[in-house]
Formats: sequence, C-alpha cells, structure tokens
Amino acid sequence: MIADSPLLNLASSTAPPATSASHRRRRSTGDASSLVGFQEEDSSNRDGFGASSARGGSSQPLPAIPGTPYEIPASPMSLSRSPSPHKGGGWSSPGLTTPHNGSSGRTSPMRSYGQYSNGGANNVTWASAQAKSAEIKGYPALEPKYQGWFARSFRRLPKSLPHFSPKRMDDRYAEKEKLGRGRWPPGNKSGLGTIASRIWRTIWRMRLRFMFLVGCIIFAISFYLTPLYRVYRRTSWLGGGSKFVVILAANQGGGVMEWKGAREWAIERDSVRNKKKYVKNWGYELEIVDMSTKKRYAHEWRESWEKVDTIRNAMRKYPHAEWFWWLDLNTFIMEPSYSLQSHIFNDLASNTYRDINEYNPLGIEHPLQTPYLDPESRSTVGDGKPESINLIVPQDCGGFNLGSFFVRRSSWTDRLLDIWWDPVAYEQKHMEWEHKEQDALEYLYKNQPWVRPHMAFIPQRKVNSFPPGACGDNGDDPKIHYRESDRDFLVNMAGCEWGRDCWGEMYNYRQLSNRLNRSRWEKLKDWIGDGVKALKEGRKKTTEGTTGGDEKKKD
Repeated sequence: MIADSPLLNLASSTAPPATSASHRRRRSTGDASSLVGFQEEDSSNRDGFGASSARGGSSQPLPAIPGTPYEIPASPMSLSRSPSPHKGGGWSSPGLTTPHNGSSGRTSPMRSYGQYSNGGANNVTWASAQAKSAEIKGYPALEPKYQGWFARSFRRLPKSLPHFSPKRMDDRYAEKEKLGRGRWPPGNKSGLGTIASRIWRTIWRMRLRFMFLVGCIIFAISFYLTPLYRVYRRTSWLGGGSKFVVILAANQGGGVMEWKGAREWAIERDSVRNKKKYVKNWGYELEIVDMSTKKRYAHEWRESWEKVDTIRNAMRKYPHAEWFWWLDLNTFIMEPSYSLQSHIFNDLASNTYRDINEYNPLGIEHPLQTPYLDPESRSTVGDGKPESINLIVPQDCGGFNLGSFFVRRSSWTDRLLDIWWDPVAYEQKHMEWEHKEQDALEYLYKNQPWVRPHMAFIPQRKVNSFPPGACGDNGDDPKIHYRESDRDFLVNMAGCEWGRDCWGEMYNYRQLSNRLNRSRWEKLKDWIGDGVKALKEGRKKTTEGTTGGDEKKKD
C-alpha cells in the first residue's frame, strides 16, 4: 500500500512541522469523488487544527491523504528573522508579499479585492490594499453649487459676530496667573485694603447686577427730583391727575365786609400754600378764586352764592377735567400723601352712600312715595351705579356742609347749577335761608325728585373733619370731629370766626400735620434734638440743685 511505502515514511519523518494551515499545499489528481472527499477531510483537518491550537498552541504534522502525492518543500518558510522594510510603504510579511495561487486549498477564509488581487481571486498584498485605499480616497469631494460672492460673504458672516460662551473645560488650559503682576502683593495690604479689594472683586464679578441696581437708583432719584413724576401723575391715562380741579375760595370779603389784619393774611397764606403743595404733588389743577364781595346785580349782594357761578367758570376753563373739588379758605389738608383717587374715587361705591337715612340730621323723608314717579326716583339708592353719582356732599350735625364737596361734569350738573343759581329762588327764600346756597341745595333735595338719584353723601371725617370747637363744645362725636389716631384727611375750621381763634387752630393743625408726615431723616433729627434738649435740661436742674444746696450751707 502507498501508506506503508518507505518514501512516505521518510517524508513524514523529515517534513517540518506546519506553522499554519495556510502553508500547506495539497493537490489532487483524482476524479470529482476524490475532490469531494478531499474537501470533507480538509474541513475536518481545519477543525482539528483549530482545536489543537486552542488546546496547547502546538500541532503535529498531518498524515498524508491516501492517493495524493506529497512533495517535500525545498526551502520551508521560516520566521526566524524580522521582516525588512519594503519600498513603497509597509513591511514585508510572509504570505502577503509572496504571490501564490489562491485556488489551492486553504484552512481559513480569505477576503477578495477583485481586480487588485495578485494572480487570484483571494490574494491580498500590500500593493492591492494600497490600491483599494487609493480608490476609496480618490472619490471627488462634495462641492456645493453657487460658490459665488454671496455664498462667501454668508460664510464669513458668522466669523464676524461676537461669541458669548460660558466657561468651558478648555479654560483650565489658559495661561496661569502670575501673582504680583499689575497689583499689590497680598502681604503688603492692610485690613482696610483687604476689605476694599474684596468688595471690588465682588462688585466686578457682579458688575451686570451692580450696573442694573445703580441704573434703577439713578432713575428713581431723577424721577422724584425732577418734574417727571408730576408729568406721570398728571397724565390722564397714567396718573389721572388732570381729571381733578381744586377750587379754593380766597380773599373772602376782600376787606369790604370786615377788616383783614395780619392774622387773616397769615391764614390765607398758609391755606393757599397747603393746597398748592398738594396739587403739585399729585398733578391736579388749582383754581384760586377771589371771593371779594361785590355787587353782581343792582339790587343784591350775593356773597357765598358765587360758589355756583365760580364752579361753572372753572368747568369752562378746564374742559378736560371731570371732577371739581370746592374748598373753603379755612380748610387744611392734614394728609398730603393721600390722593383723591386712592382715598375716594377708586372705590366710590363703598366710600359713599345714597340712602340719607344712614345719617339724617335734618330728618328728610326718603325715599319719596309719590306714585307717578319712576322707580329710580322712588328708590333709596337710585340706580345703584357709581357712574351715576354727580354730586358728593358731606353732612355735619346741622345738615349739608359745602365747605368741602365734589361736583362732576355732566348734563345733570348743568341743570342743577342753572336752577341753583336762579335769582328767582334767591329772591323768594334768601331771607329764610340762613346758610344761603347750602340751604338752597337742601331745599332742592327735598322738593325736586330728579336730584336724589344722582346725589350721594360721604362720611364727614372722610373729607371734612371738624375741630373740637365746631358742632358742639365737647368735640367727641366720632362721625364729625377730627381724630389724630385715624389720620383724617382734611380739617375744616368751620365757624372759627364766631368766637374761636382761626389763626390759632390753623397753626396748631399745620404743626400737627408736619409732625405726622415727617420723613425718616426728619424724625431722626428731631429725636437727636429732643435728646440733646433733655440732656441740657437735666444738667441745668442738677446745677440749680447744687447751687441751692451751697447757698443753704452758707446761710
């Protein structure tokens, strides 16, 4: 048998051990059946090679396949020396640089590079790999169209924009700070210098917030130290101050009915200054009316009836105003920090009342029960809407009081003023009406049903508080008299010319208002002044006591 021949035994004994399955070359000259058997055995040999390599890393020479000639290689492949560099890139490696026939049997699969294979479909060499790489890299780059001036300008645009980026991790690779460069060494600073530097560093780190805070402070100072806030409060669609006109009666009598001395001029000066300061603060209009007594008609003196005519003149002078506030000269605004809007008109429904039965010193019957009247005229509150209120009047212990009242511009008001000023009514009743125009308004309210639905009343202390001497000697009526603890808005020294000191009352309430409305700085100065004064008085008493004791000892 061929397997037992000496030639085969010699070949088996002299053949070097195979380093890998790819180094063995097997050829078959048999038929197709032999080729199939060879492929199956070759597959089993590959499995055996992998298993033996996995187990011990060493392999035994495979026995020759029966029926296949075995050739002894002339110079077996050796890896005893390192490969040398190869020209053109890469290193020489056995099996890659050596061309061989890829159609022969192989124990491992092989990747093909097609036309770049050297002699076969499965040969891989450095040259073929380089050619394949060059082919991949040789594709033309993507070149967009329209590479004109607009495209170049559009690409350059982002480069010219500023970049705002927070601190990143790359910042840690910045140049280290060199201490002592451009600043004082830390060791040479005093305690104040260290504090100042820390404050400065804090401000610098928070410079944006600090700049915003400084801007707000500057705006607030400029807003209140310049006429800007007055413009804001005066504007009809912002503060709404232009909708209100304060009418102040001055120069009452004009020196005709009675002599005006220093006290009368001082009262007028303080009252006018008080109203000017108030309207300037809130952006209102001030109309100072000369109420000097003069003969309007050949047969009458209509002193104080001129209120009606004065209000109509003010309405013509200020066509855009809505509310007109009449004030007598003997009034003083105690709380200038109260605006008319916040104090009354922002919530007119709750600050006024329509039903006179809530406080009815005159005992007027309300509502009217006449059957032919409409439901609104027979109602105690009219239509109940604050928009229908056109006249606001306070009541004291004697009835209506017109020392401080409000009139609204409307067609109803024009009608009321026409009838109120009618000389016929004055001629018929002026001998009976002690309080003149005030009694005339009470008469209209009682006898004219159309007046009640558009007239409202306001609590006396809301706009017209009395001092203790008015409306009774006790001055303890909580509905009428001024209360310092409640910070009433206005004081009316009504009737002070009848047995009371008008100037003394005006001066006392002016001083009280200044004390109640002091700023924090003024309160601090007064507190320091009072402390110094008390200290001086204590020392003076101590000195007087010591001097008196010494004199007694001498005696």
